[in-house]
Amino acid sequence: MTQDPAYDATSGREGPEPTLFTRIIRGDLPSRMVWEDALAVAFLDAFPQTYGHTLVVPRDPIDRWTDLPPDVSAHLFDLARRIGAAQRDLFGCERAGLVVQGYSVPHCHIHVFPTWSPDDFDPAKAIAAPDPSRMDAAATALRDALRIP
Repeated sequence: MTQDPAYDATSGREGPEPTLFTRIIRGDLPSRMVWEDALAVAFLDAFPQTYGHTLVVPRDPIDRWTDLPPDVSAHLFDLARRIGAAQRDLFGCERAGLVVQGYSVPHCHIHVFPTWSPDDFDPAKAIAAPDPSRMDAAATALRDALRIP
């Protein structure tokens, strides 16, 4: 089993190179952020399966979801549940899909996206050049829906 040299699994701390998601969390890279709190962030996937596809990411650069502390895990999955419910309401989808695989970026992330069929889960069907106005509209709608009244 190989480990990304930028990540130290025993301490949960990054090495000399931050992950792509850490750079987004720090504001070094642009994103369409829909949620931020002390433990987690959520932002739209740059190459979504469907419009509204959101990544739920812990602030700490922990690679594997199975290594998350229980309180962080519970928080991330509750946030994913809330985002999925908002997606169903906002986008009229039958279900909200949820995937945790973690091979593309060595920083735990939960994919939550509107889905109308099992075909929506096929990574080969990701939107390679998403429409910026549709992405902005999805981000705005999700941000508004996730606000605590």
